Amino acid sequence: MLFLIPVLFYSTMAAQSQQASNSLLERRTLQNCIRYALVHQPLVQESLVDEEIAERTIQGKLADWFPQLNLNFNVQHNPQIPVAMVGGVPLNQGLANNSNIQFTATQTLFNKDVLLASTSASDVRTFAKQRTLSTKIDVVVNVSNAYYATLVTIQQIQLLDEAILRLEQSSKDAHTKYQGGIVDKTDYMRAQIALNNAMADRQQAGELLKARIANLKEQMGYPHAANLELDYDSTQVEREAFFDTSGSVNYDNRIEFQLLQTQMHLQEDNLNYYKWSFIPSLSLYGGYTINYQNSFIDPLYNQRYPYSFVGLELSFPLFEGGKRIQQIKQAKLELDRVDYDVLSLENSINTQYALALANYKSNLNNYKVLSDNLQLAQDVYRTIQLQYKAGTKSYLEFITAETDLRSAQVNQTNAMYQLLVSKLDMQKALGTISY
Repeated sequence: MLFLIPVLFYSTMAAQSQQASNSLLERRTLQNCIRYALVHQPLVQESLVDEEIAERTIQGKLADWFPQLNLNFNVQHNPQIPVAMVGGVPLNQGLANNSNIQFTATQTLFNKDVLLASTSASDVRTFAKQRTLSTKIDVVVNVSNAYYATLVTIQQIQLLDEAILRLEQSSKDAHTKYQGGIVDKTDYMRAQIALNNAMADRQQAGELLKARIANLKEQMGYPHAANLELDYDSTQVEREAFFDTSGSVNYDNRIEFQLLQTQMHLQEDNLNYYKWSFIPSLSLYGGYTINYQNSFIDPLYNQRYPYSFVGLELSFPLFEGGKRIQQIKQAKLELDRVDYDVLSLENSINTQYALALANYKSNLNNYKVLSDNLQLAQDVYRTIQLQYKAGTKSYLEFITAETDLRSAQVNQTNAMYQLLVSKLDMQKALGTISY
């Protein structure tokens, strides 16, 4: 049997490895990252558990509508038998040893607690599902922001790599011209300074990328030790940045508004609950008891004395010091407060939309301007590069054109990121986040 141990061990390890592999993404597009997060993100999992807890709570409350059955067993020895006076004569009550088995059943016909559970069950389920939906929306926004931030850093690194290649070639050309006596040493020194600066920026961007990827993994619930390389199409990302701003606010689309509406329904259920306190509670009950009595312990269960009972119980508190009236008034005030919460949320949504719309339009204009600047910087760089090689422009003008080009590339990339983020803000303000 010992030879099976390594076989089982390696089989287990292979299964775990296969399971871990299945939990990773093959294509790390934004949509796949979002889908992964909606399954693996701990906050989403917690919300789903909260839904299940809410369902178990509902079922536990509704169980009170079903018959309640109980079984009680008792054995008692009386060293001194109780005595009662009957007609002035003391008489022993019972025997030294007693035992009884009792079955009881109750059936609630009306009770404010079980009625509340029945009427509010649907609202409680809806509230739990809406909270999960709210969590998922937040996860989509957070993953998207982290994805875009990582993507921008990757693109900045690519631009820096391209700039370093250009500057390395420029440094070599300047050094060759210096050795040939065509230019003085300052051109080569300027080239080396620009190259060193670009390499320092590249190192900084590389470290920033590690932090951005770590943040993206956290937002996705992705394994920390697993590799995560983004799979994206720059052209498609640019197209996704544009958004139709002709829409208008619809409060019903916002999950926060939906949560408040459900909260209002729950508060109405709570108000009804206190009103029902003026209605009597009604229930059926019954039982069957088997008594055993004997002066000696051994023959205690030889003879039984059964009896049974059924009944109807009506319970109504007549006066509680005005407590029920105050509870009703409090519930009405809490319901009125929800109305003000709704009004406040509507005002907040309008403000959020106005701010998001202004930011999007501003970022869109900024992106267009900086895209035009990038095109101009590329044209200037190519022109001055040719003129520098022809000897009609100084190296200082050439390196300035190179710096302007790199700045224009970085600015345009950052503008794209700001536009993508402001689009997310617009979608969130309108309540149109999809996944």
